[in-house]
Amino acid sequence: MDKFAHVTASYYIGLVGYSALRWSGVTEKKAIWYGGMTGFVYLASIEVMDGFSEEWGASPMDLVANTLGTSLFISQQLAWHEQKFVMKYSFHTTTYAQYNPEQLGSTLLQNMVKDYNGQTYWLSANISSLGLQHTRFPKWISFAAGYGAEGMTGGFSNPSEINGAPVPYSERYRQFYIAPDIDLSRIPVKSKTLKLVLKTIGFIKIPMPTLEFNKNGVKFHPLYF
Repeated sequence: MDKFAHVTASYYIGLVGYSALRWSGVTEKKAIWYGGMTGFVYLASIEVMDGFSEEWGASPMDLVANTLGTSLFISQQLAWHEQKFVMKYSFHTTTYAQYNPEQLGSTLLQNMVKDYNGQTYWLSANISSLGLQHTRFPKWISFAAGYGAEGMTGGFSNPSEINGAPVPYSERYRQFYIAPDIDLSRIPVKSKTLKLVLKTIGFIKIPMPTLEFNKNGVKFHPLYF
């Protein structure tokens, strides 16, 4: 889950870097490379600081994930001058954070960043941009595949107690999802302000009917957050 978070963060920081350079007048190719690398450079600097920390330490796999996110943005922009595949994020509250608020967060905002049990990371593909523009699907309809996990009350394993308080047993397991999606940046609006707002929050996966696949079988969610 942490690696998917790194992929998503590096992808969007690169997108913001590219957009900022294009807005300031930098040429397309330079903006793609210099702006697109922003996510990798920023997260690599954090990795360097982690390397000097006794608590964390540097993680080669974090650097791999950062590279994947950066490459996802740069390769698409170079090949198509648009993002046909985008990373997305969704969140729902869970019961696990209460047992380990230091690692999983004690407030809703902290939970959204720290509680991987409630996070899902998606790769969303826009149907129209994939050569299906002549279908009856609106240009903002996409299809997404997601990844999540549940049952985690600790980083690498689940403790039986935290600070002397018992932690109920929970089994850790992976979750895979498929669902329709909406690409907010492709919704046709006349207002420049509204268009900017939609583009800004476009990283959020809109709740949709979703199929979940896990070790117990298949589960249908009428609306999955």
